Amino acid sequence: MPAIYPYNHVVQENEVEPDGYVSCLTYLLWTRSAALAHSAEHGWGEDRYIDIGAAWVVRSHSIQYLRPAFVGQEVVVETWVSSFKKTKSLRKYRIIRPSDDSLLVTAETNWALIDIAKRRPRRIPDDLKEAFPIVPESEEPLTKLKSPVQVDADG
Repeated sequence: MPAIYPYNHVVQENEVEPDGYVSCLTYLLWTRSAALAHSAEHGWGEDRYIDIGAAWVVRSHSIQYLRPAFVGQEVVVETWVSSFKKTKSLRKYRIIRPSDDSLLVTAETNWALIDIAKRRPRRIPDDLKEAFPIVPESEEPLTKLKSPVQVDADG
């Protein structure tokens, strides 16, 4: 299984604002969907987390919007695990538009694993850590696409 997981999506009408641009919250939802799909691909679907009484919760998000996406366009959310700590994991993302090789969004999420019953952080099990290859910063795919459109302060 690849360390960098591609989650394919076609932009739907209900994902755009009245101005025709994809909603900023939609990009965030795509990162979540990609993370869930990647986790399931590595044998850690929702049922497995429930079996061990654990769930991931977001500690923080960082997202940079670089270019817009529009209805009908295909986008690919690439995601990978950047690190595991005792109870936390850093997952990174990039959203690209393959039709013109454009980088639309870069993002990262700091996740914490919690014990569902105790509602407290819990140690990440070794078998979960072993299921996901870590992508070191030197191997991240963040700079392989077209540069973002630069907009000056006056628009």
